[in-house]
Amino acid sequence: MRRSEGFENYRNSGRIDAQAELGEGPHWDAESNQLYWVDIMGRKLRIYDQITKSEEVRSFDLMISAVIPTAEGELLLAMEDGVYLAQTDGSPVLLTSIEADLPRNRTNDAKCDRHGRLWLGTMSMDNEPKAGGLYVLEPGGTCRQVLSGIGISNGLAWDYARSRMYYIDTPTGQVDVFDYDEDSGNIDNRKIAFRIPATEGSPDGMTIDGEGMLWVAHWGGGCVSRWNPDTGEQIGRIRVPAPLVTSCTFGGSDLTELYITTAKTGMNEEELRRYPHAGGLFMAKPGVSGLLPSNYRAKE
Repeated sequence: MRRSEGFENYRNSGRIDAQAELGEGPHWDAESNQLYWVDIMGRKLRIYDQITKSEEVRSFDLMISAVIPTAEGELLLAMEDGVYLAQTDGSPVLLTSIEADLPRNRTNDAKCDRHGRLWLGTMSMDNEPKAGGLYVLEPGGTCRQVLSGIGISNGLAWDYARSRMYYIDTPTGQVDVFDYDEDSGNIDNRKIAFRIPATEGSPDGMTIDGEGMLWVAHWGGGCVSRWNPDTGEQIGRIRVPAPLVTSCTFGGSDLTELYITTAKTGMNEEELRRYPHAGGLFMAKPGVSGLLPSNYRAKE
């Protein structure tokens, strides 16, 4: 296992000055060499082409919190009131509503496990405590709730070799670990893996590298940190020139590029002057490689 101390800065050539209100949900698509990410409050899907260094931006009527390609070559969109499938013309078609009885909740972070299940969390837009949940959309479209009483459902990561799933409910300030049954998609035996010190912001999005170490974005902490989930030790940090760091994922042809999303929502004029690139997309080379993210499987 490598320590990542010393990798303190992003690579300038890897920055997109997107000025996103709430950048989130990065997902690397190896087939197209593109990074999908979103501006939740700006209601935008952003597609960064790693080859051309250019970006395509698509706007929607609803907030969008995540985008994941499907095994069938389409795009799955987590939007404020449910899960949609993007048609060829880009217009979304509702697949399933999420918490239709809670109109002031919205979707948040979402990822797929390698069986093609979509894990999707929710949160209150009115800061209601423990009003959110965590759901699983199975291949074929069946949706089930797996957790309730969640504050802000955020980071997800799987260690398949050790049958573990890691999860972040941001207000708890911690990263939890579950026993994970890959065949059934069931989780149980929830424990605390480690806590993020309150002086370093709040845990937001998360990814895992090829050594089984976790990378956690710090909302209010201006960094992404690397942790050993077995010992609870922080073993690395990448500082980002934006205080509201939201998520991260590995990408690039060899999965050695760490893409980092940020936000600028709620920042005052002085903070925006100090951090002019807040809301941007950043890239770092931390010296380790990640794992290829999984796509949604629309059919069983």
